[in-house]
Amino acid sequence: MTNAQKTGKPKLAFRPLPVPQVDVRGFWGDRVDAVAARTAEILYERCVEARMLEQIDPDRPSPGVVIPFHSPSPDEAANPGFTGSTVTTQMFWDSDWGKTIETAAYSLYRRRNDALEKKIDAVIDLYGRLQQSDGYLSSWYQRIQPGLRWTNLRDCHELYCAGHLIEGAVAYFQATGKRKLLDIMCRYVDHIADTFGPGPGKKKGYCGHEEIELALVKLSRATGEQKYMDLAKYFIDQRGQQPHYFDEEARARGADPKAYHFKTYEYNQSHKPVREQDKVVGHAVRAMYLFSGMADVATEYGDDTLRAALDRLWGDLTTKSLYVTGGLGPSAHNEGFTSDYDLPNETAYAETCAAVGLVFWSSRMLGMGPNARYADMMERALYNGSISGLSLDGSLFFYENPLESRGRHNRWKWHRCPCCPPNIGRMVASIGSYFYGLADDALAVHLYGDSTARFEISGKPVSLVQTSNYPWDGAVSIRVEPQAPVAFTLHLRVPAWCRKAALKVNGKAVALDAVLSDGYAAIQREWRKGDHVELDLDMSISRLFANPEVRQDVGRVALSRGPLIYCVEATDNPGQLHRISLPRTAEIEAHHEPNLLGGIVTLSATGRREASEDWRNGLYRAEPPASEEARLKAVPYYAWDNRDPGEMLVWLREG
Repeated sequence: MTNAQKTGKPKLAFRPLPVPQVDVRGFWGDRVDAVAARTAEILYERCVEARMLEQIDPDRPSPGVVIPFHSPSPDEAANPGFTGSTVTTQMFWDSDWGKTIETAAYSLYRRRNDALEKKIDAVIDLYGRLQQSDGYLSSWYQRIQPGLRWTNLRDCHELYCAGHLIEGAVAYFQATGKRKLLDIMCRYVDHIADTFGPGPGKKKGYCGHEEIELALVKLSRATGEQKYMDLAKYFIDQRGQQPHYFDEEARARGADPKAYHFKTYEYNQSHKPVREQDKVVGHAVRAMYLFSGMADVATEYGDDTLRAALDRLWGDLTTKSLYVTGGLGPSAHNEGFTSDYDLPNETAYAETCAAVGLVFWSSRMLGMGPNARYADMMERALYNGSISGLSLDGSLFFYENPLESRGRHNRWKWHRCPCCPPNIGRMVASIGSYFYGLADDALAVHLYGDSTARFEISGKPVSLVQTSNYPWDGAVSIRVEPQAPVAFTLHLRVPAWCRKAALKVNGKAVALDAVLSDGYAAIQREWRKGDHVELDLDMSISRLFANPEVRQDVGRVALSRGPLIYCVEATDNPGQLHRISLPRTAEIEAHHEPNLLGGIVTLSATGRREASEDWRNGLYRAEPPASEEARLKAVPYYAWDNRDPGEMLVWLREG
């Protein structure tokens, strides 16, 4: 046991800046504006349309069970954009409200919207009136299944829903200054702390769907209440201990523990205590949320035993089970992981929430210190596997994010399990909090792009202004504006994808090799008003190849430029995409196209296309098909399916 564990005092910790302390512009500013202008309102309206408001309103009759589990209706099957009361999973509705409130909160900070704020205030009022005298708050167990609270943590998402409401409460307080929901959730968490824990008479349980762990850390940081942090640590420490809580809980309600639908507790990562886990298994979103909570607790308590487990799990995920886009979880069956190197492209599940969860986990690993292995992955998942789940105008969504489509995978208005729309909405709206990490005597810059950060070091206010056209251009200019001279270390990430980088401080070149550690350049000095830093990152184009164990990608190549993964779409490349090949000798060019897809850089090359005109009849013959020269055009993966529907392909055959 380390001294940090014994004393409970953390090592040097880097914590994210709250959203109101970071203003984003440029690439991410456009996306935040889309969420503030459209997505936040859409989330609220579609929650109402799905009858979620009825469930939390104590003055209305209970809506009863509104088909919480079902097969798609004929309307849904015929129209993927169908929305209505039958397209949502009712048990999770409090979580949907929590994420919707969080999205609205950060959107209101970005863009004043009195009508939306009034609607969210009304939702918060309903939760205040619904809350019971002992602090308990769950619309499902109060309105739909009263009398059964805390009887099925394995399946029924009670603590998961509490976690999302907690995150919504913290966000609404930080963005608007209103603390009504924060007070409501503090009373609820006080009740949860009285119910769960190591003390006599308390339940020894934890949630089947992780989420409350990371939410409690946020709540503790916002309120200064240590008992909330300790409760997060308890849930982490207790998970997977024997006797297994889910077995005991099932017997207590008269159920056979072996009748568990998913057969194994690997599904919810409770098959082993967390410090003994070394394999990423089960439901992908649950895994990412658990690892995020573990990373937060490791940071706050300086717990090296958790860090060791996290590093093992990180290595397993990133070397055996991760898509090149930062997507994860190939299987629809368990919404998660299958076997090593099983990464099908066309049937990839790669849930939007899972990529968002990987962003959460990566960012929290950075709490233990700047390390580009985590920040590079956060960037990969941010720019590719996550924001592909939201259309450029902020109105349509993906649940699954395949890497290949025959043209039938298109964005939809809503989903019967609508977890992804508010999840990607809240992540984009809060993107500023992922840019920077602040320690007592240091600031780490994890992400690049036009932004302004405001923070204090040694009690002195500092502004840091980034100017950049990132991710289209690798030139980053940083101006440091302290109110008075102050000494601290500025850590700047040098991404692994960058082949050549140059650094200057106040116009003087700095030898990167001398200041680089774990992929970050550390500049330690007394900063004065007007100091400026220039970082130039080479935005070279790369051909990416998969491990030969990934059978679906053998003989194929993917294209990237900077942090972006590219794909080809039928709208730019007429004809069937599977007939296209890219010769290894082909020269690939980058082109700025300001009027395409909101302004992007495209890639182009001369490839080959197999012809079918001379094939005539029959499936097979002794001669290969003829091929012809074909000009290829690729666009960033995040932007696909924002124009005419059609085929899409990430991994091209290499000719």
